[in-house]
Amino acid sequence: MIAFDAVAARYPRQAALALDGVTVAAPAGQITAVVGPNGSGKSTLVRALLGTIPLERGTIGIAGTDVATLTPRERARRVAVVPQRENATFALPVRELVAFGRHPHLGGFSGWSSTDDDAVNAAIAAAGVAHLVDRSSDEISGGEWQRVRIARALAQQAKALVLDEPTTFLDIAHEMSVFELLASLAAGGIAVLLVSHQLNLVARFAAQIVLLHNGAVAAAGTPDDVMRGDILERVYEWPVVVTRDPAVGAPSLVPLRGRRP
Repeated sequence: MIAFDAVAARYPRQAALALDGVTVAAPAGQITAVVGPNGSGKSTLVRALLGTIPLERGTIGIAGTDVATLTPRERARRVAVVPQRENATFALPVRELVAFGRHPHLGGFSGWSSTDDDAVNAAIAAAGVAHLVDRSSDEISGGEWQRVRIARALAQQAKALVLDEPTTFLDIAHEMSVFELLASLAAGGIAVLLVSHQLNLVARFAAQIVLLHNGAVAAAGTPDDVMRGDILERVYEWPVVVTRDPAVGAPSLVPLRGRRP
């Protein structure tokens, strides 16, 4: 499990808190989604987990261990993160990119072993990128690149997976492919914490949703608890109607045309 307990954080030289008492629990075996408008604190939550922004108060735990007590290598063995922004500086073979996920397990006197080969092969199979392993990173599409990044994270063999906007710039087929993959990983027992703008897809796949607004939790619970017109209009400052997804029955957001309410 990943647990944020009353977390508060502030960027340097900023008066306002970027996160103000945020509590989020992402249990194993399900997708937990963090949603909210631009600037609500979603990506800051991921940065706090990575330790790139210090906490003013609160704690972040992974399987009951405070991440503040862990070295970066120990943290990477427990939780794999797929950040929002990342570009390959140099073109590399896909298999080599996935193999980078084994870095937290190497070092000192431990060299590459058959265990690492097995972990990379399993990650490639789970992410569905076996057909890409002989290609270079500059020869694959945006959707394929996202799946390769997820494969690299899976090669870490962590029990928790955190993804920040993994479907940005992807078409419908690739969006659905990524969400179906995450659902499969969660069903296999991994704790999946997902940051996303895609409310309707989140409502289809997530067991729990946490809605952030101005760095604080505006609503939390099941998709039915959070995907309510009165809540979403207040947070997003736009008139909406919440209907039902005809395919799966999940709540579905329809923004209305017109001025702000």
